[in-house]
Order: sequence, then structure tokens, then C-alpha cells
Amino acid sequence: MHTAPDWSRFATRSLAGEMLTRDEARGVLAAPDDSLLEMLAAAYRVRRRYWGNRVRLHFLCNAQSGLCPEDCHYCSQSSVSTSEIDRYPLLARDKILEAADRAAALKAGTFCLVISGRAPGERVFGKVLDVVREIRSRHELKICACLGLLNADQATRLADAGVETVNHNLNTSERFHPDVCTTHTFADRVATVEHVKAAGIKTCSGGIIGMGESDDDVIDLACSLREIGVRSVPVNFLIPIAGTPFADLRELDPRRCLRVLCLYRFLLPSQEIRIAGGREVHLRSLQPLGLYPANSIFIGDYLTTQGQTARADYAMIRDAGFVLETPDGEAFTGDPMVDAPDVYPRARLPLPAI
Repeated sequence: MHTAPDWSRFATRSLAGEMLTRDEARGVLAAPDDSLLEMLAAAYRVRRRYWGNRVRLHFLCNAQSGLCPEDCHYCSQSSVSTSEIDRYPLLARDKILEAADRAAALKAGTFCLVISGRAPGERVFGKVLDVVREIRSRHELKICACLGLLNADQATRLADAGVETVNHNLNTSERFHPDVCTTHTFADRVATVEHVKAAGIKTCSGGIIGMGESDDDVIDLACSLREIGVRSVPVNFLIPIAGTPFADLRELDPRRCLRVLCLYRFLLPSQEIRIAGGREVHLRSLQPLGLYPANSIFIGDYLTTQGQTARADYAMIRDAGFVLETPDGEAFTGDPMVDAPDVYPRARLPLPAI
């Protein structure tokens, strides 16, 4: 008979700053289904220490779509994708400001401004800086910029403009990275995160689970994020979009996703852990359980795919006994269901059936 580890002991060690061994980390990912609730309870002990029962909301604005020369195999915007998505250059300033207004109305704490491409050219970069300053003058929103590969000077200029966080995902382990992308290296991604960190900006970097990686790759990614000192960790679950090289991958189920989230909470105890792309597709009816290890989600749509409605997210958070977090880190005391809009543009691909 298989004897499950003492998950409570894992939580105690995580809270003490201790690292799980490689075999223990593998054990989390291979744990039997009948121990999952105990594992979630242990992960929640760690989450509660740092984040209480608050859930942080992020809102994505896909400000430039497609037109990317990189060959990331998971991405519908890449040069090797034939996906039927909207492709457009940088949105007009007013459109980005409208999206920021919508994020504030939805009670998001962070507005994530994302552009496709390898790295921003100077003209686009200047427009990004300008719109960031305007958003900061209008709202209390924190700004997260996801702009591709950055150099040290660009990171400094983003900090000066008021960007609190820069997202640049490592995506997977160094070993598996060539199976995901060949047009830039794992080291290129690490260098961008290091530039962001040196500029005094909060680092946001995570990965995508379900791309054919091994358990050791999942563990190695978490170890890399811990070693670099990343503060915010989005955990994406691959959405197999038609027209991408990874369109036929079907490796995930809700329980696997929950084990990954628990492992990342044990290995990254104080970090913000966000359930990002693929939440609705892969966690499905178990989405509320993801809030026990994770403390953050995206509200609204993703880059090229639809998310569930804001009201469904509010209800999930409320029904599970959690509360929204305000931009200043406090618990939101009002009722977001009362005055938050529940309609936004639906120009993105519907979530695929799994």
C-alpha cells in the first residue's frame, strides 16, 4: 500500500525556508488522488502565512497581437502559428486607456500591458512609456509590462515611468527550452529578468505546464525562479490552440494542475503565485481549489483566448471564502458584484474543449 508523505511537515519546512529534496518534490507531483485534499490543506497553510485569504486580480491588455518573429511552439502569435487570431500593431493610446479603465472597474489590482514580438523597438517603447504615465495619473492600478526581451537601459526607463512589475516568463526548464523555442535561449530570458531585478522593478516570471516536459523540468523551473529571486510567479497550463505546433498535446487534468500549484507553493512560499492561462480549460470544476495554493488570478480574457466572466470569478472567490485584494494589499470590503461591469470585447478565440 502506498503511504502518502506527511504534507503538514512539508508545509512546516517550507515556512521555515527549507527546500524540499528532489525526491520529495517528485513525490508531490506523483501523489495519489486520495491525498490531494491533505496536500492542498498543507499548501494553504503556507499561502495563508503570506497572503491571508486575499485573492489578487490581474487584468490583461493584449496591446499588440501577432506579428512576432519568434517560434515559441505554444503561442498562437508566433511566426510558426497559423491560428486564426487578430493580428495588429500597437493599439491606439485611447484603446489602451479604455482597457485600463475597464481593469479598474473590474477591481483588478494590476493592469498587465502586453505586446507581442521579440523585443520592443524605440518607437513602440516610447509609446508604452507614455501610456503608462497616463494610466498612473488616472488610476491606483499597479502596472505590469510584458514587452519581450529587454536590456538594462529599457528596464531602468520602465522603472522611471512608474512600472512596478515586468513579466518575462522563463516558460520551462533550461534543459527543455530548445524543445519549446529555438529563436532565443533560456539564458536570454534569464538575462531580461536579471535586468528587471537590477532596475529595482518587481520580477514576474513563471512558466507553462503541459508542453511535454518531465516532472524534473517542472521542478527545475521552480528552482530557477527561486534562485533568481522572482517575486511573482504566473503558472500557465497549456491551451492547445489549433494552428500551433503544440495543438495536439493533451497531458493535463485538474488534479495534475493542483499538484503543480501545491509544489510551487512549497518551493516558492512567499511568492505571489497566479493561476494564469488555461485555468478554465484544465482546472474546470476544481478551479476554487486552486485558490488554496495560489493567491492570484487573471480576471477577464487572456491574450488570444477568452476567460470566464468576471461575475463567475467573483462568485468563485466569494463562495470559497476568499476576498478580493485592493491595489494597496488590503482586503476589499465592498461587493464587486454590485457595480463591476461583466461585459468586455469578445474578439478572442473561445476556450478549446479538452
